[in-house]
Amino acid sequence: MLFDLAQSTITSEVGDELQWLSGLPWLLLFLLSLPLIIAAYRTRVFPTGLWASLLGVSIVISVLFVFSPQWLVVLAMVDGLIFVVTLIDFLLLWWGSGRRHANGIDVSRELPRTGSLRVPLDSTLTIRNRTSMRLIGEFCDDLPEQFTSEPMMHDLDLAPGMETTARSQLTAHRRGAFNLERCYLRINSPLRLWQRQITIAVHDRVNVYPDMKQLSDYAMLARTNRLSLIGVRRTRRIGQDSDFERLRDYTRDDNYRHIDWRSTARRNKLTVRQFQSDQSQRLIFMLDCGRMMTNQRDGYSLLDHALNASLMMAYVALQQGDSVGMICFSNKIHAYIPPRGGASQMNRLLQAGFDQFPRMVESRYDQAFLHLSSRCKRRSLVTLITNVVDEVNSAVVGDYLSNLTGTHLPLGVLLRDREMFDAADAPHNAALAATASQVAGEPPRPYTETIDDFTMYRAAAASDILLWREQVLTGLRHRGVLVVDAFPDELTAPLVNQYLEVKAKHLL
Repeated sequence: MLFDLAQSTITSEVGDELQWLSGLPWLLLFLLSLPLIIAAYRTRVFPTGLWASLLGVSIVISVLFVFSPQWLVVLAMVDGLIFVVTLIDFLLLWWGSGRRHANGIDVSRELPRTGSLRVPLDSTLTIRNRTSMRLIGEFCDDLPEQFTSEPMMHDLDLAPGMETTARSQLTAHRRGAFNLERCYLRINSPLRLWQRQITIAVHDRVNVYPDMKQLSDYAMLARTNRLSLIGVRRTRRIGQDSDFERLRDYTRDDNYRHIDWRSTARRNKLTVRQFQSDQSQRLIFMLDCGRMMTNQRDGYSLLDHALNASLMMAYVALQQGDSVGMICFSNKIHAYIPPRGGASQMNRLLQAGFDQFPRMVESRYDQAFLHLSSRCKRRSLVTLITNVVDEVNSAVVGDYLSNLTGTHLPLGVLLRDREMFDAADAPHNAALAATASQVAGEPPRPYTETIDDFTMYRAAAASDILLWREQVLTGLRHRGVLVVDAFPDELTAPLVNQYLEVKAKHLL
């Protein structure tokens, strides 16, 4: 009996010892993972997939040890080796890449200070390795939310004391002022067990302006007398600009009827007479930056289309010798450019409008028109670009525009909602589709099968709104207000045509 009692005691002690040893592998795994957690939190050094693979080997041996205690020695050796190797690799990365990375890695960026909307910008990143280790990994530039880059990432393999240059194209999908403040690097350790993420401050600023390609297109088509290709009509002027200014050399684009034959014979060189306009007229744009201009289509807001068309009209007016100004407003006045002429005025208009965005606030037309009346006393063509969606808004716009009649020449630009027009035309389009199917020889279908009730109700509501909108436009015209009614993406040509008509009829 004593023998059995002693045997049971020894067996229980051995079982307790094995039970304690069976938990040792998991304790070792925890101890190995603890430096990883601390390193990831404090130093932004993270393990790679290779490190996870080594840890997987330890896990497999730990499982074998649970079923067979003979694996204890192997497990201890493997865990110790993994710990020593990962620790050495971590220290090589930490000290080799510089504990203070700003002193070991230099980054500089070359980027134009200005750019155009959706036009790629050439960006160059230069990285200099002043550390004692070879930098292997990848890096990328800091991009604002509205930017895309091609390529996005760059491979990095840089020996100590060397430098590398990476070029990419940045495309802005929104105008405005943007700051690029950082460069991000991901450096691999010598044994590829760790990765260190480094952020280096590199401050640059880029101003993204609306795409001014339309201005160069207009200038080219104007020189070749092909403005009709962009929808600009030739308007016959009442009278001529007959004030003689000077004589100059003939160019290929000049009218041959302006050739001064006496001066040509005297100089033995073709000479033309140049005339100047009878008077310099004034244009003032009032851009609504409130909630009425927040709708978007094809990635552009109503304010984007309004600004593009305004800049195009301003360019044409400045070419005609007129003075152009601008007021940007919502619940307050955001920018005011007094009317001036000359080529430099185009740059002022660009600077005032490129960083204006629609805001979810109610526009204060009273403040805007009070600002206009206090600073613009001379008669001008006042162009208000806005949108009307309800009776209150339309009544306010109509009252303030009509009050300008007599002092100024008011021009109201009301932007159409394409979805509204498409909804109103849905039944008509369905009828045309049914007719086309019959012409094609398909079996006729009842009209009610080509369109559902919801579409009919939607078309009726849209037609009612469009009828009310047409009444608003008619009321403005009866009050002496010039009106331009166009879709936002088709606004440029009607607006320029209206200006040329005003010039031709001498309405100012």
